[in-house]
Amino acid sequence: MHLSRRKRTWLIRLALTALAMGAYPAFVLTYTWSHVSQSPLPGGRHGPLDAYRHTLASAVVSHTLHPRVVSWVNAVMEHQGKRSNAMDIHNNLIGARIGARAVRFAEIEPRVARSVAEGRVDAPSPTRTTWLPEEAWQEGLAW
Repeated sequence: MHLSRRKRTWLIRLALTALAMGAYPAFVLTYTWSHVSQSPLPGGRHGPLDAYRHTLASAVVSHTLHPRVVSWVNAVMEHQGKRSNAMDIHNNLIGARIGARAVRFAEIEPRVARSVAEGRVDAPSPTRTTWLPEEAWQEGLAW
């Protein structure tokens, strides 16, 4: 089967786009989980570690793409109306601000770590990382 030059070019672009679409999420997840897995923070789900994970991933996305992408992800993934979804949205938006303000990629993780260190349970401030009370935490790293 002989493909025209135009069709070959189109197929190559399609394949590269598909590769890039898979590579970017893999990059964000690998970077985030490499830090999460080494963190001493407690509360894998709904606690400080969960807050760290969301804030860090959103900061990376915001810095490498655009803060608006974090808002789109919130709309798609955090729409269930649970208290934990509100916490995730809150921390994702903080991460988006951190990522947007970072001049260099290397600034992101230290700023996120500082944000979580200054965070607290049910933080009312839109600039303060938050998590649920300890009785709501669930062990484990995964969602």
